[in-house]
Amino acid sequence: MSHVLHRNISITVPTVKRAEGNYLIDDTGKRYLDASGGAAVSCLGHTNQRVIEAIKSQLDKVSFAHTGVFTNEPAEELATYLIENAPVGFGSGRAMFLGSGSEAMEAALKLARQYHLERGDEKRAKIIARDRSYHGNTLGALATSGHKQRQMPFAPLLIDVAHIPPCYAYRFKNDNENDQDFGLRMANTLEEEILKQGPETVAAFVVEPVSGASLGAEPAVPGYFKRIREICDQYGILFIADEVMCGIGRTGYLFAMEAEEACPDIITIAKGLGAGYQPIASLMANEKVITAIKNGTGNLWNGHTYMSHAIACAGALAVLKVIEEDQLLNRVRVQGAKFKKMLDNRFADHPNIGDIRGRGLFWGLEIVKNKKTKEPFPAAFNLAGKIKSDILENGMLSYPSQGCVDGINGDHILLAPPYTVSDEELDFIIKITYKSLLKQLNKTII
Repeated sequence: MSHVLHRNISITVPTVKRAEGNYLIDDTGKRYLDASGGAAVSCLGHTNQRVIEAIKSQLDKVSFAHTGVFTNEPAEELATYLIENAPVGFGSGRAMFLGSGSEAMEAALKLARQYHLERGDEKRAKIIARDRSYHGNTLGALATSGHKQRQMPFAPLLIDVAHIPPCYAYRFKNDNENDQDFGLRMANTLEEEILKQGPETVAAFVVEPVSGASLGAEPAVPGYFKRIREICDQYGILFIADEVMCGIGRTGYLFAMEAEEACPDIITIAKGLGAGYQPIASLMANEKVITAIKNGTGNLWNGHTYMSHAIACAGALAVLKVIEEDQLLNRVRVQGAKFKKMLDNRFADHPNIGDIRGRGLFWGLEIVKNKKTKEPFPAAFNLAGKIKSDILENGMLSYPSQGCVDGINGDHILLAPPYTVSDEELDFIIKITYKSLLKQLNKTII
């Protein structure tokens, strides 16, 4: 009997014993290709020796010293690397390091509030985000998320956050609209919501540059974020980019916002930053935000015991160096283009695949009951969960989820293999995904 409070305490899950490259191996010897990177985490696979050695080396020096007294070399070097490689226009900002993406989002919300208070703008406390988004599992991050299914049990505990529609072309773009007009229309919903809330009360807008778990790798159309930046500047609102899942190379850029014509004020990153070797996340604040704090109290009002943990920072710095030295950003773009072509060839004409979307090595398949009307399968069918279980049975890890249509209904499969994925492994991912999808659809439809 297990005494671990697992995610599902009604089932027995396999015990992982070891790893080999992009594979995890359980206690029976069964191998699983990690085609979701553990929720887009394990971007380098599971046995990168340079990262492992960097962590071991730091252990021999110092593991923990409280940041109320000390800094440490890995944290300083990691912050410098991130700021020097931040999107153009970010300026001489700073970074803080925490334990998870949820913590980073909580810190971002608090920092946005502090920024306005330091400037004497006390009324600004409201947050605007998007529907079908997911920003974390702590209360503030969950409230900011636009995923009804995840929020419902905790609704009485959540702060009030306003939400606007996502830039979700498959369901919201009109037949007579081009990408430019669609992007402008969707971006302008932010201005409408700001005016509704009262511009003087809004602190920040939070958005995933490429959506993750709740919408299935949906990128915005060109020009959307340029208009978002203009609106935020016009009304004095901070622009927070949540790159927890889509950042650090996942879309073929170190930062997902590099593909857009805009630079955010605050960026949160996590999963690919540590690549699964150590728990770590980061909040990056641009020069404008840091200057306001410098000119105010000079103090950060939100601290954590384990922030800037030396071992985690050493591991993350090694991850970034591997990505740079092995030219993995280019590899993501090359393998990502192959993957897209393979997905299109296998699934584009499938009667139950409504949309194939993504960027780099971050792709989603939206499953529909009726391709013509885009009607989803009812959430009660748990189609995504059944597909996930079947894929696992076939020796692969994936990330199917629900809620892309309205926060409850709508099934999709998220695929986010490691940046080191081979052509043969991509073939295997396509084969197993198709096999499991077909099996579960046949069961559901019958």
